[in-house]
Amino acid sequence: MPYALRCDGAASHDLAGIDTQSDGGLDKQAGEEQLRAYVKELGELQELLFAAGTDALLIVLQGMDTSGKDGTIRAVLDDMDPPGVRVTSFKVPTEEERAHDFLWRHHVHTPPRSMVAVFNRSYYEAVLVEPVKGIVTPDVVANRYPHITDFELMLTQSHTIVAKFFLHISNETQKERLLARQDEIAKWWKLSVGDWQEREHWDAYQAAYQAAIDGTATAWAPWFVVPSDRKWFRNLAVAEALVAILRPYREGWMGALRERGDQELAALRTAGFLPVADQ
Repeated sequence: MPYALRCDGAASHDLAGIDTQSDGGLDKQAGEEQLRAYVKELGELQELLFAAGTDALLIVLQGMDTSGKDGTIRAVLDDMDPPGVRVTSFKVPTEEERAHDFLWRHHVHTPPRSMVAVFNRSYYEAVLVEPVKGIVTPDVVANRYPHITDFELMLTQSHTIVAKFFLHISNETQKERLLARQDEIAKWWKLSVGDWQEREHWDAYQAAYQAAIDGTATAWAPWFVVPSDRKWFRNLAVAEALVAILRPYREGWMGALRERGDQELAALRTAGFLPVADQ
């Protein structure tokens, strides 16, 4: 059974009923062994994606503060070739960005074919943070859901594979991680009064995530809800889901490479760089 819960709109899933401390029936050592195998396979799949040039991959990571978006990127994409991966972290919109539609600043960062793009937070902030902070009304949020699903459909029809992950942690785990930051000087740069202030709106954020997942989970861009209280299991669940998403493309990418290789070999023979006997 997959470690992350796939939500594609066929049924609603109650986030409150999902165990954020799930370990998939594994111990940490077994989980990390599986993770290493998945990470290695992801590196191989990314190389094929890059070489074939027929598709792109967009990974969207969402989650409450301390849910581990940065850690997931480091652990899961460790074997991917850095020149083929671009990570974009979206902060508070600038004045210019606010003067455009809410998707404008994100579209320019979507990946071209051959590339992997990771959104550390994303356009989903417009239906999560903005309503909780009272920046937009519930009616505006409801109108944004179909814009998001249409945007993601357009991306998939343009050969971009869209993989969306909600890193689901508990209120208690977030508190523990925020307190732990005070004990590690190397993490003091992460200390923020705002993180503690945001905790006061925990229930509102959980409701916003529930509504966003229900409103934007589709067959072409499903959500994966990842139990994330255990960091090692979070990484494993994301890696497993990504491998499952990309594996079906392997044969097509290999076919594209074979076709390109045949063309290049023919060109080399025609140019006289290869003997005819090598055909």
